[in-house]
Amino acid sequence: MVIKPMVRNNICMNAHPVGCSVQVGKQVEFVKSRGRLEGPKNVLVIGASTGYGLASRIVGAFGCGAGTVGVFFEKPGSANRAGTSGWYNNIAFEELAAGEGLYAKSVNGDAFSDETKRQVIDIIRRDTGTVDLVVYSLASPVRTDPESGELYRSVIKPIGRPYTIDSLDPLSGKPMNVVIEPAEEHEILASEKVMGGEDWERWIRMLSEAGVLAAGTITVAYSYIGPEMTYAIYREGTIGRAKEHLERTVPVLDGILAANGGKAYVSVNKALVTRASAVIPVVPLYISLLYRVMKEMNIHERCVEQIQRLFSDRLCRGGWVRDIPVDDAGRIRLDDWELREDVQAEVRKRWNEIDEYNYTELADIDGFKEDFMQFHGFEIDGVDYDMDVEP
Repeated sequence: MVIKPMVRNNICMNAHPVGCSVQVGKQVEFVKSRGRLEGPKNVLVIGASTGYGLASRIVGAFGCGAGTVGVFFEKPGSANRAGTSGWYNNIAFEELAAGEGLYAKSVNGDAFSDETKRQVIDIIRRDTGTVDLVVYSLASPVRTDPESGELYRSVIKPIGRPYTIDSLDPLSGKPMNVVIEPAEEHEILASEKVMGGEDWERWIRMLSEAGVLAAGTITVAYSYIGPEMTYAIYREGTIGRAKEHLERTVPVLDGILAANGGKAYVSVNKALVTRASAVIPVVPLYISLLYRVMKEMNIHERCVEQIQRLFSDRLCRGGWVRDIPVDDAGRIRLDDWELREDVQAEVRKRWNEIDEYNYTELADIDGFKEDFMQFHGFEIDGVDYDMDVEP
């Protein structure tokens, strides 16, 4: 079938298998071009099929030569319907890993469930014995508590007061008046249950009790803070509350890992186009402005460049997990370039000037759209989108 993009309400409903494969191949080639790192031997990535999770698996495998186990929940294609981008990304990753003799095993299932956790533990115990790096990069909107059976749904809302702002939709160029009512207490709790540290802790606890964590195992979860202009909807909203819970989970995990010489970290990363960020109000406009400014300053990074820097300049600096630089709160900061004062000053200036007539001059609208479409395998040079493909 011929697969064309289907975009509704800033969500792409399908993906292109060939485009996804090409994208993964480009990321692999970038990582290989940066040379081999002294890093982990076996890596577990929870949320491994797209974005930062996929980039972590690629850098672990092709940057460090590590065997990898990836966990994700993606939909395969059928005879008349394309699968999700993560499904095709994983196929491409496994083929490239096999071509270089790298161990790669994947589990397509609900990462929140204990059944999936036990399945992963069995695979590690059977195939590699242990893992020495666990990356937690889940971005699901719903979670079923494995103990109570209760289903929780996260929301993207402010806390305490309504959020109102005039904005712009980068995908359409149309002005937007955003009005979001504040979250209720049960919605704040639900968001914390889904996006906080509870499941991360459950993973580490079960892996530790099963004896599949190597001596000195490191676990890293990804987070975001952002600038003050997005605080109301992000850092001070339900997402931010969940991320605070994620950070409060670190000392709990340190207690679990300490006996074996391990350590937990939260890595605060840069704002990038992902399936999640594209639908958070105001964030797409901020990202478009940020992209233009950082590209002009020649410090722009996509997911794979960001995670390559996490490994080369943080986790593997001077050897595997020695002297990892952190901030006063113990967090790894990869948003350091994004939050540079000169970068933010220029973004704030353009934020105050932008309107429906000058937005293409002030913001990187094309770059935002390109990343959004390429995330799903579309608009990639060298791919014939009029060609029949097997979904």
